[in-house]
Amino acid sequence: MPAGDHLNNRAELNDEERLDWIRLIRSDNVGPRTFHDLVRHYGGVRSALDALPNLARRGGSTRTLRICSRNEAETELRSARATGVELLALGEPDYPKRLMMIDDAPPVIAVRGHCDALARPSIAIVGSRNASAAGLKFARRISRELGEAGLSVVSGLARGIDAAAHQASLATGTIAVLAGGHARIYPPEHVELLEEIAVNGAAISEMPFTWGPRAHDFPRRNRLISGLSLGVLVVEAARRSGSLITARLAGEQGREVFAVPGSPLDPRSEGTNGLLKQGATPVTEAADVIAALEPILGRSIEVPSAQEPSQKSLGVCDAEASADERNRLIALLGPAPVSIDDLVRLSRSSAANVRSVLLELEIAGRLARHGAGLVSLL
Repeated sequence: MPAGDHLNNRAELNDEERLDWIRLIRSDNVGPRTFHDLVRHYGGVRSALDALPNLARRGGSTRTLRICSRNEAETELRSARATGVELLALGEPDYPKRLMMIDDAPPVIAVRGHCDALARPSIAIVGSRNASAAGLKFARRISRELGEAGLSVVSGLARGIDAAAHQASLATGTIAVLAGGHARIYPPEHVELLEEIAVNGAAISEMPFTWGPRAHDFPRRNRLISGLSLGVLVVEAARRSGSLITARLAGEQGREVFAVPGSPLDPRSEGTNGLLKQGATPVTEAADVIAALEPILGRSIEVPSAQEPSQKSLGVCDAEASADERNRLIALLGPAPVSIDDLVRLSRSSAANVRSVLLELEIAGRLARHGAGLVSLL
């Protein structure tokens, strides 16, 4: 079958064809849209590869165009497979159907884990890297519930809300979208989390296997997060946040946009509250997301009952926290009340050290205590 026809069919490539696809998308100045235009214009990937030098000359290029060599493509394919990563081309059976629908769908994606996680209906959950304890708690709860309802939870493996969403949906299958290649996981402290994700879920990247992510690669990744999903839920986001880019892309791709209302006093909620003003669907529980997705799927989705894991009781405050612990704990606090139990769990500090920091903040006039063991930052 000609490679041009393959863009609209779901048949597996042989390795010779796969190498051609890798070579074309890895060549200079060839992005997803250019790839598609080249293949349609020349009728196939091999013909497009052959035409690149002449195209560059006619376009006025003053240097030799770098075309990915067969040896480079073979090395990438071999290295990927050696670590359990498979390179899928657009149109192959395991390529995610919803991702195929976006205008700039990546011609080749590198997938590690279980492709069945990519086949299930998905919801993206994203938010602040510097998340509050309340935001992290909500992200964990709703990710767990939506996962138990049969949805794959998609996020970007970043610190904060992304990591919380992945961790809470490990058992039901979560999808991590990488900004770099599979050999250059970012942030590096999430390598172990990615290992856990691959057990029941999947990780995907459109970048070369050894590519180290750069600043402009993250917005590019965000279009895949939204493209894989039925909708995007933003839990916390400041006014200038990458999560808002994901929400904008979701709207452009015809996906649902959801946002969690937050305190107007917390800058981490300024972006989400702005989305609500622009017409995003407000979400305070999993049922809000389900209600919007059921008409799209054409079937009902059972929402699990919410159950919070029990926490151990706090002990006597008889310790002094380190500067790192103190900063980490203060970053988790915000205007929204949060339980001390949650602060202990999310800060990864001892109960005694958490109580020590809270006492310091209270004496300094920076902490408000509420009923039922809740505290907030003034």
